[in-house]
Amino acid sequence: MQVVHERCCGLDVHKKKVVGCVITPEIKEIRTFGTMTDDLESLIKWILGHECTHVAMESTGVFWKPIFNLLEDRDLEALVVNAQHIKQVPGRKTDVRDAEWIADLLRHGLLKGSYIPDRNQRELRELVRYRKSLVRERANEVNRLQKVLEGANIKLASVASDVVGVSGRAILTELIGGQMDESRLKEIVKGRLRNKTAELKRALHGVVRPHQQMMLAVQLRHIDHLDELIEEVSAEIEQRMRPLTKISGESRRYLELASGRRN
Repeated sequence: MQVVHERCCGLDVHKKKVVGCVITPEIKEIRTFGTMTDDLESLIKWILGHECTHVAMESTGVFWKPIFNLLEDRDLEALVVNAQHIKQVPGRKTDVRDAEWIADLLRHGLLKGSYIPDRNQRELRELVRYRKSLVRERANEVNRLQKVLEGANIKLASVASDVVGVSGRAILTELIGGQMDESRLKEIVKGRLRNKTAELKRALHGVVRPHQQMMLAVQLRHIDHLDELIEEVSAEIEQRMRPLTKISGESRRYLELASGRRN
């Protein structure tokens, strides 16, 4: 079979170890490394020492990412291959090590790397995914707050579209303080809710126990903290998007997420 890459390396990546197999015209060598940064730097040094031009590894969880970043920094051609694709290539023997099998497939040009965005896109994607998790956590906390209100038979969500909006927070502050004065509703609520004071009075007629007041106060602080984090991450995303003159469809979705139009 024709040799496409004369000097290459296959990596079998695990959580706590990386098994590498270097194949060159002179040797075939297999070594095992740890996954701490100094271990991975030794791995890269070993690969460079054999003058390898191409490296391939399976896309195992997130364990391939730090290795890929180091390879990218050294301008090595790195392929991250879908594990299913490797298994489907015929001819694999059960007694052949995974790293050796990957190196052999790479050597003969039988591997097709998955699409890996450039570093800026990867960092942007990581930020957006983190923002989405923060938004999701905020929604979960708002749901927990509403359950506490329901437990006190406070039906605020039935009247107000956003229980943690400006008017909702003002009402919650009164409930937490244990001084809900229905005659002050028109003073503390804003917008359309001012026309729903009669409904609000009925919705707020419940019994809020001291432990529920404490829970509501903690939940509001948690929501405020999450709002700060979301704003901070969103600002970083927008800053990274600003220099781009041409925004792809995927990048446009990132920008929409950053601006809060899509949660």
